[in-house]
Amino acid sequence: MKKYTYSESKDTRSGFGAGLLEAARQNKNVVALCADLVGSLKMNDFIKAYPDRFFQIGIAEANMMGIAAGLTIGGKIPFTGTFANFSTGRVYDQIRQSIVYSDKNVKIAASHAGLTLGEDGATHQILEDIGLMKMLPGMTVINPCDYNQTKAATIAVAKHQGPVYLRFGRPIVPVFTAEDQEFVIGKAVLLNSGVDVTIIATGHLVWEAIRAGEELEKLGIDAEIINIHTIKPLDKEAVLASIEKTGCVVTAEEHNRIGGLGDSIAQLLTKQMPVPQEYVAVDDSFGESGTPRELMDKYGLNADAIVASVLRVLKRKQLK
Repeated sequence: MKKYTYSESKDTRSGFGAGLLEAARQNKNVVALCADLVGSLKMNDFIKAYPDRFFQIGIAEANMMGIAAGLTIGGKIPFTGTFANFSTGRVYDQIRQSIVYSDKNVKIAASHAGLTLGEDGATHQILEDIGLMKMLPGMTVINPCDYNQTKAATIAVAKHQGPVYLRFGRPIVPVFTAEDQEFVIGKAVLLNSGVDVTIIATGHLVWEAIRAGEELEKLGIDAEIINIHTIKPLDKEAVLASIEKTGCVVTAEEHNRIGGLGDSIAQLLTKQMPVPQEYVAVDDSFGESGTPRELMDKYGLNADAIVASVLRVLKRKQLK
């Protein structure tokens, strides 16, 4: 098992803030809009550097999406910023009709996604957003795993032509990917080569998958671990190549079991390579109030849950 270490922990939303600032330095057409959550989206440095390229829309998320769509007509590259719940569920009609249907170059930056929003509770902890966004034709869906990858993703998203949903979060998590990494949209990252089982993780669950791999090694299980930062378009070649070798897969995500990364993998495998699969995800329920760590543990989104899922899927592989 390849060893991953880290010297600091940061929130992925701060990676977005740093990436937005750098993207603006590289391209004068990058602008930002926010729905009264500047501090939460870490947009302060961007506003300080480029005050004339920032638009405070207030608590009017649907209006923000419409304005962003309009800005693209003049050649601007707008990033909209608010919580993931308000970035998707509250404004789905505007995204579908004004942005995606007409292929507008809007970047939907969605913070505080999933259970790790924490104490704000179920009303704010959207667990359906990946499903909502990936069902839209032409929408790119990205869910990076740490500060450095979120910063790199934000810069790459600014250069990408077309609508993008960029998902990130609130909690402090280990920074273990390279600061100078190349972020390629639609290209999976192989974290560890293995032959017994494939673990495919996204977002905050990537670090948990690494921890799980270390525990599995102690049990004599050689896990291949893949970081899927781009859920749509899915890197089908990387997924199929890995699973052809291992013969089984565990998917791990901070999202509802229905409609997320696991479902994308299952659809691919059903058509091309049916193998045993286990899901590490929220089992079709809403969340609740609690600390991020408490919620991740209660809902089975941690390394222990991944290990248990691997043991189950290996038994199923043996029976196949």
